Amino acid sequence: MKDVMILTGAGQIGMAIARRMGYGMKIVVGDRKPENAEAISKTMNDAGFDTVPVEMDLSSRESVLDLIAKAREYGEISMLVNAAGVSPSQAPIEAILKVDLYGTAVLLEEVGKVIKKGGVGVTISSQSGWRMPALTAEEDELLATVPTEELLDLPLLRPENIRDTLHAYQLAKRCNEKRVMAEAVKWGRRGARINDIAPGIIVTPLAIDEFNGPRGDFYKNMFAGCPAGRPGTADEVANVAELLMSEKGAFITGSTFLIDGGATSSYFYGPLKPQA
Repeated sequence: MKDVMILTGAGQIGMAIARRMGYGMKIVVGDRKPENAEAISKTMNDAGFDTVPVEMDLSSRESVLDLIAKAREYGEISMLVNAAGVSPSQAPIEAILKVDLYGTAVLLEEVGKVIKKGGVGVTISSQSGWRMPALTAEEDELLATVPTEELLDLPLLRPENIRDTLHAYQLAKRCNEKRVMAEAVKWGRRGARINDIAPGIIVTPLAIDEFNGPRGDFYKNMFAGCPAGRPGTADEVANVAELLMSEKGAFITGSTFLIDGGATSSYFYGPLKPQA
């Protein structure tokens, strides 16, 4: 039996973090598309890691529970890397809320019930959660603490109150951050930690598709207008995850780390600021 890492979302960011932190562990790779999980699993196994691919649907509690049960067959779960989700250009409003918002909440909740003492997790949100106007204190608390099965019934998450897929995505990522804060309290009772990373534009195959798609000029302008003057890499996100998931981050839990090359700063106080 080994300590087990659950990796959800078989993409470049998740794999970069798993490669940084998962040596010596059994890594259970979950993804909605089995071919993606199998591809990442093979790449890592060929590099000396010990992984197994599993088909899973983040929007389904049953599927999340099946993934956790599979992981526990190999040992105690000591790490969670949640990099699963859909983007505003990939899915309609309802799917974004069900996967990115509800699904992430379920995953953090269920893994938090079984995480090993001393265990740690990170979930990947987005800089988008920082671009939305502030919610009320009551709305923030509801996003953080309302029972998971009641989340999608909140008035601010009703489809008629959401402008478009980007707005849905922003709400989902804001919820991720608030949910991490509340879950950190529960994880702490088991001696475990959970944090959130909010990346900006990171070069991945999906991002390259976006750069070459109808919103390409928007994305290119965003990273050109940020202080870093470039997009980030998956390994730079893994650098932050390594801090948060190692003993060097032992006093960090319930936090969100924004890693966007300064794009959010530029959005509020620089050349990316929307024109009135």
